[in-house]
Amino acid sequence: MTDTPDAKSPAPLPRPPLLTRPLLLRFVSVLGTSTSFYLLLSVVPAYATTGGAGDGAAGLATGALMLTTVVGELATPALVGRYGYRVLLVVGLVLLGAPALALTVSRDLWWIVGVCLVRGLGFAFTVVAGGALTASLIPAERRGEGLALVGIVGGLPSLVALPLGVWLAEHAGYGVVFAAGAVAALAAILAVPGLPDRIEASGRPVGMAEGLRTAGLRRPAVVFAVTALAAGIVVTFLPLAVPGSATVAVALLVQPATTTLARWVAGRRGDRHGAGGLVLPGLLLSAAGTLMMALTGSAVAVVVAVGVFGVGFGIAQNATLTLMYARVPAAGYGTVSALWNLAYDAGMGTGAVAFGWLAAGTGYPWAFALTGVAMLTAVLPARHTHRAPTRADTPRTSAPAPPRAPLK
Repeated sequence: MTDTPDAKSPAPLPRPPLLTRPLLLRFVSVLGTSTSFYLLLSVVPAYATTGGAGDGAAGLATGALMLTTVVGELATPALVGRYGYRVLLVVGLVLLGAPALALTVSRDLWWIVGVCLVRGLGFAFTVVAGGALTASLIPAERRGEGLALVGIVGGLPSLVALPLGVWLAEHAGYGVVFAAGAVAALAAILAVPGLPDRIEASGRPVGMAEGLRTAGLRRPAVVFAVTALAAGIVVTFLPLAVPGSATVAVALLVQPATTTLARWVAGRRGDRHGAGGLVLPGLLLSAAGTLMMALTGSAVAVVVAVGVFGVGFGIAQNATLTLMYARVPAAGYGTVSALWNLAYDAGMGTGAVAFGWLAAGTGYPWAFALTGVAMLTAVLPARHTHRAPTRADTPRTSAPAPPRAPLK
């Protein structure tokens, strides 16, 4: 038996830093956008019903917001290519924040819808331009964790601002909520000059049409859009469907809290084991939670239901976005950001408008139950996404992306 010299295993490479100065500055605009958006998200639909237009006005308000958001998201990648990230972020924050003050001018439905249309365009600019910039600032080896961290930063305002907006509207008046939403967005502009204006991106650009044709991007986007249907319903109709403002406030606190936590857990697991296996569980939990919301007469059941939905929605958020970024080169990040946010907002808007029509004929409990069942139609694309992972889904075996230097 011969002795062999001890061979020292190579030391593991240090993980690239996640919290860089540009990413921290980006968090400021994320906080401003999310706070302005979520403060008004459930308040404006309720405000729209006070003008005597009926509960259908609530769906129209959310639907109008999401309509121009979707339109803006389709155009943003090209606008970023022409004007850069900073211009789009500033314009987006102005359009999101300033019109909130105009809501106090009139309670006519046409005026409220018009303001929502303008704010939706601003929201589109901020989330798509900001999303692509954020992805470029996160190391590829820590993408899932980084996106989860961004989700937490963006989720904290929803955790606080969503129920706070409802509470403030009831106790301090709608004008206070609208003013706070405006200030949150406009103040975030101060951090934009410190961000990179353009990022040198590797690989071949991916256009919107190509992205829609690519099954590896389209399927996760479709699954996420289906889960987002219920998200639009919860924020728009839960205050109208559930008796008791205390129950609604707790539910609107539990849903973003569970969503934020689930995004973090899913991101860390996805970096280690791949995100593909999380898409189907996220969908099923989202559908189950929506189905349970049919028990509108029970405060406990409603809170549990939104918690289950929140977990599924958070998993679906992180898993689908991580998968989509992993399947394109850096030059395609803008298109992925647009497609994913398009799925998010089209789902929310469609859910809000369709649910309003459905509930008018069936009542809220049956409308929740039917929506939960309808969400199961996305099981097939979710299963295909789970069964056909890409090599990029396993970060441990994939080569790290080359460094990209910000261009000022």
